[in-house]
Parts: sequence; structure tokens; C-alpha cells
Amino acid sequence: MAATDRSPPTQTSKPCACGSSHTLRSYRKEVGATRALGKPLSSLTREDFLLYERFLTAPTTDWTDPALLRRGGTRRLFDGPLAERIRRQALGILSGLFNDLVAAGYLAGNPLALRCARAATTARVRRVERYLDAALSRVVLESVESWPQATSCERQHYERSRWVMRFLYHTALGASEAAHAKAADFFQRRGRWWLHVVGKGGAEGEVPVSDTLMAEFARYRTFHGLSPAPAPGETSPAILSVAGDAKRHLTPTAVYLIAKEAFRRAAAALETSDPASAATLARASTHWLRHLAASHQADAGTDIRFIQWNLRHASIETTGLYLHAEDDRRHAHTVSPQGD
Repeated sequence: MAATDRSPPTQTSKPCACGSSHTLRSYRKEVGATRALGKPLSSLTREDFLLYERFLTAPTTDWTDPALLRRGGTRRLFDGPLAERIRRQALGILSGLFNDLVAAGYLAGNPLALRCARAATTARVRRVERYLDAALSRVVLESVESWPQATSCERQHYERSRWVMRFLYHTALGASEAAHAKAADFFQRRGRWWLHVVGKGGAEGEVPVSDTLMAEFARYRTFHGLSPAPAPGETSPAILSVAGDAKRHLTPTAVYLIAKEAFRRAAAALETSDPASAATLARASTHWLRHLAASHQADAGTDIRFIQWNLRHASIETTGLYLHAEDDRRHAHTVSPQGD
């Protein structure tokens, strides 16, 4: 349920991530893998995890044996060496677990804290590149407008896809957040619309909603025979099921596939005239729309603190990765308009 106090979330009150069933499954898997260290969690040190990271680059055959089942106490956890990205993810999951155990008073400290702090420092020098510029985002939305609407099924698919793409872009929600959003999560305060969001691990936040998006929501709801504006306490989902059932919502996977289809169709339209842009669109996904929203807010001069709150980032340094406009200005002031 939404909190009574709807002021912007502070960055010091992050809830325990272990409330998520997905996070618990991740914890169980990674803790199972650390059995290779031969120690209880409470005895593991930073040096142990340096050895563990080395182990992940070349797991021994007793961990990768194809004869082992994928479930059970002696299950096969690896198919072979883990890529660098997957190794970072595994250690990040374990660091989250240790943070929770420290917060619960089970451990005195997190042996992975120093490593993760260094990883975060390295990440700060990068920029988020998985996003679309304004021109390409318009191409995608215009492409959806060209979809067939001859039959009732085609019209329903068009209206649903049209709403999903705008909903994700205007709110910067992830696929799971959008799929589980309800009509009652839209509320007014001082005459302005907001959206209450429950993200990973039960973390709550609020996102400003523009009049433009509310008009799109009204269009989508009216198409399905609902009132234009959501009512307080209304339990219907923000994105209805494929059949338009107001009691069932789409799954996160379905939301993801709708976005992928929109990107794929737009890419196909550009394949001959602009193959580079087509290749970019073919790679895009729902998370690109989140990056797109953040980058466009930054380019428009939105205060970085507001973008941080809109994306529910725990750290403002993460939000700083979206400040592409600053790079553009630095480039323009450094490179002569004449070229060389």
C-alpha cells in the first residue's frame, strides 16, 4: 500500500531487498555456489572472495558435470566458466545479501564492501549508452501508428502497444513495475497527477505524471469501456490483459515483448534507408525506454535530484550517468565547427 506521507523519498531509507522472492532465489543460488569455499558465511573474508571470483572463471568439473541435475542439494550450478558480466552480477548479489545480514545484526561487516565500492567508482566514469535519441524515439512511436487496425484484434493490439510504449517512456518504469501498476496507483495531489510505484525489493517511490500521459491513459481506458480517469481504490491494472480483462494484468514478459515488437517493426522500416539506426532499434528493449526517459529529462535541464527521485536511484552518482547533454556541450566548446 502507498505510504501516507507522499513526500519525495529520502536516500537513506532503502528497504531490505530480501523482501523480494526473486532476490531470495538469487541469494539461494549464489550462497549455494559459495560452498566451494568450504566455510560458513559468517567466516568468509575478502580474500576468500578473491579466490571465489577466480573459481568462477574456471569452475571445477564437479560443479559443471552435465550428469548432475539442475535442482537439489548437489545440483549442477554452472555450465562452464562465467563471463565477466555474470561474475560481477554474482558478487553483487552476494554483497546485497551481506548488507542485509549486517542490517539484521547477523554480521559485523560486509567483506565485499570494498570491492563493490571500487566497482561503483569505475562505473562513474561511464555513460549509459543503451538509450535512443529523440529522433529515433519518434520513429518508434510513429511506426506504431502505422500498425494495422482492420480487425478488432488488430485494433486492440494497436491500442495496447501504443499505451505501453508511452507509459514506459513517460514514467521510466521497468517492465515489472509497469505490469503490476494499478489504476489506484495514479493519484492527484494539489491538482497534479502522480504515480505510486513499488519497485525491486518493495522499494516505494512516486513519479510525476504529465497531463499528456493522463490523456493517453484516458484514451486507453475509454477504448476498454472504463471511465477516462482512474477512481481512488480502483483495482484494475494500468495495462489490462490481452483480452482486455479489467481484473487481470499483463505479465512483465508480455510488456517486454510488446516493446520488443515495437522496436523490431520500427527497425524493419529503417533497414534499407538507415541500417545503423535499424541495428540500434533491433537491440532495444524496455530498459532502453527507462534510459531514454532519464536521458531526455536530463537533456531538457531537469534538476538531477528530481531525475534521481523519478528513477528511484539510491545514489545520485547513478543518475549522473544519464547526463549526456553535459558531454555534448563540452564537445561543442572543444571541437571547432570547421572540423580539424
